[in-house]
Amino acid sequence: MASDHTRSAILAAAERLYADRGFGDVTLRDIVAEANVNLAAVNYHFGSKDELIAELFVTRSLATNRERLNELKAAEEAGGGRASIEAIMHALVGPTLRGCLGPDREGSTAARFMIRASIESVPPIRRIKNREVDHLRKFVAAMRRSLPGRDDAELYWGLHFALAMSHHTIREKERLTKLSEGQCDLNDVHAIVERVVAVSVMALTGGEPARKAPARSMAPPYGRLTRQDI
Repeated sequence: MASDHTRSAILAAAERLYADRGFGDVTLRDIVAEANVNLAAVNYHFGSKDELIAELFVTRSLATNRERLNELKAAEEAGGGRASIEAIMHALVGPTLRGCLGPDREGSTAARFMIRASIESVPPIRRIKNREVDHLRKFVAAMRRSLPGRDDAELYWGLHFALAMSHHTIREKERLTKLSEGQCDLNDVHAIVERVVAVSVMALTGGEPARKAPARSMAPPYGRLTRQDI
């Protein structure tokens, strides 16, 4: 029990410090001082700073991914085995946006840690993101059932852009607030989710069914650029 308590204290202290100051400005000595433990305890439980960051990120990511998959499962069950593309996008982006945005979440240590993880590119988090993609494959499979006949590459791009919109919105919310002079309400998380879903669905379903572009084609997907577009 004492060992479990020490491990939990280290994790809680590290998450608070990383959320407040970022990954580059926090040392292991800062963490042990905050947790009121010795450096040997950190080495015993985690081995290194990178392993500690990885543990925190995996813990938070697993919770988000579990919520995503539960929502996807419920949507497919409600649709008799095939969810609408709107429901799939809701399951994909909703948990991430709700977990990090809104006045009831932004002040939490967990949300601020995940925002830091989205903003700062550190090796242990990059490695995990690049490795852990199995849950996303389940979303692509659901998209394939929802949009039969659609080119697989288009589905992957659609999923990629939906995730990119979500993370960019989280990272750049202060910039958008300033740019829009407060007209874009970053506290209305429901409306933000609806906007990201709407744009994602439009990208996946707008126009003709997706076909592979000619190998040397440089034309944009929605017609040629005119001088006014430049």
